[in-house]
Amino acid sequence: MRGIIPTILVIAGVAIVHGQAPTLTPADNLVVQGIPSIPASIVRDVARYADSRSAAFADWHPQRRELLISTRFANAAQIHVVKMPGGARTQLTFESEPITDALYEPKAGAYFIFLRDSGGDEFRQIYRYDFADGRVTLITDGKRSQNGSLVWSTAGDRLAYNSTSRNGTDRDIWVVDPAKPESKRLVLQVSGGGWSPLRWSRDDRTLLLQEYVSATRSRLWLLDVATGQKTALTPDADVAYADGVFSGDGRGVYVATDQGAEFLALAYIDLASKALTPIPTGVAWNVETMDLSPDGRTLAFSTNEAGLSKLYLLDTATRKTRPVDTVPAGVISTLKWHGNGREIGLSLTAGSAPVDVYSVDARSLQVTRWTASELGGLPASALTEPRLVKWRSFDGREMSGFAYQPPARFSGRRPVIVDIHGGPESQYRPTFLGRLNYFIQELGVAVIEPNVRGSDGYGKTFLTLDNGLRREDAVKDVGALLDWIATQPQLDPAHVMVTGGSYGGYMALAVATHYSDRIRCVLDVSGVSNFNTFLQATESYRRDLRRAEYGDERDPAIAKFFDETAPVTNAAKITKPLLVVQGGNDPRVPLKEAEQIVARVRQNGTPVWYLMARDEGHGFAKKANRDFQFYATAMFIRQYLLEGR
Repeated sequence: MRGIIPTILVIAGVAIVHGQAPTLTPADNLVVQGIPSIPASIVRDVARYADSRSAAFADWHPQRRELLISTRFANAAQIHVVKMPGGARTQLTFESEPITDALYEPKAGAYFIFLRDSGGDEFRQIYRYDFADGRVTLITDGKRSQNGSLVWSTAGDRLAYNSTSRNGTDRDIWVVDPAKPESKRLVLQVSGGGWSPLRWSRDDRTLLLQEYVSATRSRLWLLDVATGQKTALTPDADVAYADGVFSGDGRGVYVATDQGAEFLALAYIDLASKALTPIPTGVAWNVETMDLSPDGRTLAFSTNEAGLSKLYLLDTATRKTRPVDTVPAGVISTLKWHGNGREIGLSLTAGSAPVDVYSVDARSLQVTRWTASELGGLPASALTEPRLVKWRSFDGREMSGFAYQPPARFSGRRPVIVDIHGGPESQYRPTFLGRLNYFIQELGVAVIEPNVRGSDGYGKTFLTLDNGLRREDAVKDVGALLDWIATQPQLDPAHVMVTGGSYGGYMALAVATHYSDRIRCVLDVSGVSNFNTFLQATESYRRDLRRAEYGDERDPAIAKFFDETAPVTNAAKITKPLLVVQGGNDPRVPLKEAEQIVARVRQNGTPVWYLMARDEGHGFAKKANRDFQFYATAMFIRQYLLEGR
């Protein structure tokens, strides 16, 4: 009836309008355009899939058998202490922003150091948390600078880190006693955004540094901390070094390098002669992380073997390697020895399990699980483990990825989500899918996670196949995947959505310009819509690092290629519904990349949904924002991917 104003009641974000179905009200920090009102029924329907948690290993206590973890109980991940395996997670930090990294003061554990940014802007500052009174103290300048790569000295009296505080672009090397913030000093001024400290020598006189140029080119340096004099440890060549640690006797450095090989293999560099000696391990895959025991006798390292991690122990005296077969299958990160010299802490995730904390006894190889994160009420047995799939691309080269198939109760050919990882120097590995499990388990959608050319983990030749003017060859790899989907009796080629985040967002948009007639809809999260505008606006500390991968837009030929192939230039070809998700503070892929593709595709008359969070950066980190994104995505998939089924 005209003239009657409906009664509106808002409870926990759900607007209840008299006589209408209740809908979700977006928070004030969200910009929502083109997205229909989200019914409360969707919130209830997906709730179990939005409430899973994870727990990531942060650091061992230096004296006791307890550890710090990062996990989330409220809106953002915080630091907690766990005092025994399976023990309570006691929250220590209560910040509004996520905190994922923390390091104990390495002698008595009187305090810990952590990193925090503001609104996802990635200008992380270093803070000290004191156990005595729970106070938090700012260590760095608190300004628009990025600080990270924290490394404690052997004596535990100094912390090395990199920082862009001098000019906002170059990552200089700094040292500070966190107990005395005023003690911080610049020890090495550099040029470039790829510098970071890796380890201190046993006598604390020298820092091992990495100068990262690109995924296939880096260099190691030795820095005299007292004088600031740096000395090249490795030659200036197209060789990558992924990690490094000083040997127990201080005479050399163990490294992971692809010198003379396709993969990052274990090697030893003699500091006197600078000669590099490969260490045979029998493993033809990338070494991904390493740590040396306190006594220097055992090097623990993990490898990436076809996407799954494998843990090994190297006897540094005999150079014999022992595999640790007791660790569950999954993906390992954050490998670190306890000060007791016997136990190794790590984070581990798998297809049916979120990230959790484990430890391994280096003598007995017994594995202890410290945390058991909740799946939001879902039984792990109900979740789908991925299978490896392969297909041939346009040039005959073999591509691969992982496929998650819906439960057997869903019959017939199933709709497909093709989810492309970022980087591109990254790799999809069989990890916990989190919210994506809803689409598999409840809507019967198959999910394929491809590793197209340019992905890491398949050798350095494969890693460079998409560089510069070959960028669109990776897009053709997805076109070949669409061909493969059409040949699979369990997959429906008429109902395919392509999605991705960051570089994967660019790929999703590019696929939409080339293969719009073969897909139903597109979801772009923080994606690049034109490499020219992206490189001009991405933060200066990372600009040259990205040019090494994508090409230098200051070269007229490259700039022309970027403009000709840009999704925003070819937006008229995007004729299928598009959902764009973006953080307002994104320092990597700035807001303009989303705004320009949204504006241009709307000119086609194509349905465009747009979601922007003012308090997020490169992807959503806060639970409330992630939840709203999930609800909108669920509606988008129901309306456009499943349409006509």
